[in-house]
Amino acid sequence: MGGPGTDGGLVHTTIEGGLVGGAAPTIVRPQRQGRIRRGAGAAGRFVRRKPLGAAGAAIVIALMVMAVFAERIAPYGYDETIRGARMKAPGAAHWLGTDNLGRDMWSRIVYGARVSVTVGFLTVALAIVIATSIGISCGYFGGVYDLVIQRVVDAWLSFPYLIIILSVMAVLGPGLLNVVISLAVIIAAVNARVIRSATIAISHATYVEAARAVGCGHLRIILRHLLPNVAATIIILATIGLGAAILAESALSFLGFGVPPPYPSWGAMLSGSGRTYMLRAPWMAVWPGVAISLAVFGFNMLGDALRDVLDPRLRGT
Repeated sequence: MGGPGTDGGLVHTTIEGGLVGGAAPTIVRPQRQGRIRRGAGAAGRFVRRKPLGAAGAAIVIALMVMAVFAERIAPYGYDETIRGARMKAPGAAHWLGTDNLGRDMWSRIVYGARVSVTVGFLTVALAIVIATSIGISCGYFGGVYDLVIQRVVDAWLSFPYLIIILSVMAVLGPGLLNVVISLAVIIAAVNARVIRSATIAISHATYVEAARAVGCGHLRIILRHLLPNVAATIIILATIGLGAAILAESALSFLGFGVPPPYPSWGAMLSGSGRTYMLRAPWMAVWPGVAISLAVFGFNMLGDALRDVLDPRLRGT
């Protein structure tokens, strides 16, 4: 039998570097290398088969990088006034121009990505938690509980969502937390129906019946059997819901119910100075609109691609 690193043994270990200057050898395990190659291969296949989904993923990654590293990416502060740079056209000094107060548009777009991404992720996270709790419990237990909860959801969905959101915002007032709560309630009601349908289909599976037969409790069945099997549906709903949440936040900011100033929001940039100075400085309205469109496009394309990949009925395997 051969030792480690030989073809005669069962365990292969490659040692690189050696003891140079007292340094410990670097051990590279073939299992880890195999996982890296498989991950790279899966990413390459995703790019080839879903080019729009890959483009959406690139946009989403760019938005997240802008949101996290806004201070390093933006050359100016989001409310910093530049002397003598009022309504300058896009150029080398200011890539996207400046607004009516002499603020750099590129910097405000970058900081606006932080607002939109924060609202989107917080809204979807809260909505998914509520929708998953309602959908799985209704689909699993059924009976009177399911009937009562679903009638409440039906009544909630019968109202136009914009009227509900505006009513909630009128009572609570503008603010980041209020925007998240008002949007999460609407998104949760829609997603709960989808998760409930997926749960009903899974709850009648053979392995769930076997778990009941051996005496597993309700909580164990939900956590070990139902939740993992509806996880793909939840991921798809969350990804698509991010685009809807960003678009809804922009609409609320456009109407004056979003994140209050001086924090930059793409919808508020369109509604305020962008609409007022649209003819004199069209870039003030064009760039926020382009940012909103790219964000919604990216999340929607990524959500559609993930649906095709994660849903076994659509991926053709």
